[in-house]
Amino acid sequence: MDFVLVDKPKPNVAVVTLNRPERMNAMAFDVMVPLKETIEQISHDNEVRAVVLTGAGKGFCSGADQVAAGRVPYTEGLTRPTIALRSMELLDDVVNAFRKMHQPVISAINGPAIGGGLCLSLATDIRIASTTAYFRAAGINNGLTASELGLSYLLPRAIGSSRAFEIMLTGRDVHAEEAERIGLVSRVVEPSALLDEAIALADRITAFSRPGIELTKRTLWSGLDAASLSQHMNQEGLGQLLVRLMTDNFEEATRARKEKRQAVFRDKL
Repeated sequence: MDFVLVDKPKPNVAVVTLNRPERMNAMAFDVMVPLKETIEQISHDNEVRAVVLTGAGKGFCSGADQVAAGRVPYTEGLTRPTIALRSMELLDDVVNAFRKMHQPVISAINGPAIGGGLCLSLATDIRIASTTAYFRAAGINNGLTASELGLSYLLPRAIGSSRAFEIMLTGRDVHAEEAERIGLVSRVVEPSALLDEAIALADRITAFSRPGIELTKRTLWSGLDAASLSQHMNQEGLGQLLVRLMTDNFEEATRARKEKRQAVFRDKL
């Protein structure tokens, strides 16, 4: 059985589906290893301009698989502490791989996103949820820390520090309506419309300039790391100049508006 499925419902759009519904798409290594490989392959697929991530069945991702965790590759002969370190490194690499993808990634959160599943959703660039979705920083409920896979970095930046502290320290569920209100997701739709909404959003993104979209994604993420406004503005300016001086996209956009048509960006002079 393939635990990660890839579909291309529209030109330039790829849908990646976690496909272990009987385990609520838990983060077993049997799932995470092919997920990492898949997103790295898609990142270098120049026919794909935007990506949708979702889960099969009723859940998006339920976090750590406490029944069948699977096997971490390349750990033969290692002791338990080193295997544990390699395990966390692999999961960290999955989160970082989404951030490094050339394409914007939209998560279509069709159900529970718990623990590592919440982290996975935060690693994507845009989040859309169905009315049946909910989120939980589950580590604290399991006698562990709530911080894992970048959660203590990503969540405060998504919803603000006070809300993030409260959600992570109480381990309570954040249901779809609240998630939209606090900015954890950009919109909430009915389950039957979720995937279509995500694909339509991805399709809209594909109409724009490839370097424009890639640089916008990079700049948005780097803005979360920027030490100062002036430093970040410098990076923004360089990206804007690169596309302005190396393509005729601006002139094409101007012509298209005058001619009342959709612009066609060539990304070259």
